[in-house]
Amino acid sequence: MASSEENEKRALRAELRERRQNLTSVEWEQASIGFLQNLQALVTAFDARSISCYLSSPTEPNTRPFVNWAIESGIRVLFPISREDGLLDWTVGEQGIEKTGLWGMPEAVGELLGPIAINDVDLIIVPACAVDEQGTRLGWGRGYFDKTLGSMEKRPPVYAVVFDNEVLPEVPREHHDQPVNGVVTPSRILDF
Repeated sequence: MASSEENEKRALRAELRERRQNLTSVEWEQASIGFLQNLQALVTAFDARSISCYLSSPTEPNTRPFVNWAIESGIRVLFPISREDGLLDWTVGEQGIEKTGLWGMPEAVGELLGPIAINDVDLIIVPACAVDEQGTRLGWGRGYFDKTLGSMEKRPPVYAVVFDNEVLPEVPREHHDQPVNGVVTPSRILDF
């Protein structure tokens, strides 16, 4: 039987997914520019030389312009690869080559580096459907990033990427949910 938090999360995810689907192409384009600028500023502020970042799906904030900039700037980018056991492998990928991953999400193609490769990055950029003002991240329900972040002994800063209206006063939280250090939106970088 689902807990009340699980039910709240499910309802909130559905609402946020619908909001994203209702954005116009102009709103998507403007948001993409803001995401690029703020992600560049974040990496520069941390002087990060190695990062992890996901390849966005069509319903997520567009990370591709940022990923392209990072690679062109000589920043090592690790991409997550979903595994059936609920863990993430990592790859540096081959630029521009993607496949459909385990859950229908885009994934980079390249040599698998294993789950512990994430331990060597300076900054982790994760997807989310919402983040609250205390740093609680609401993911999409599979738990991959919560497991990864929860298993790290020495964790670098973790920032979620969401639209401005997805920074909420509060999101439902369960014991396994891992907080983030900040959030990147089209209009700002918010540190917790």
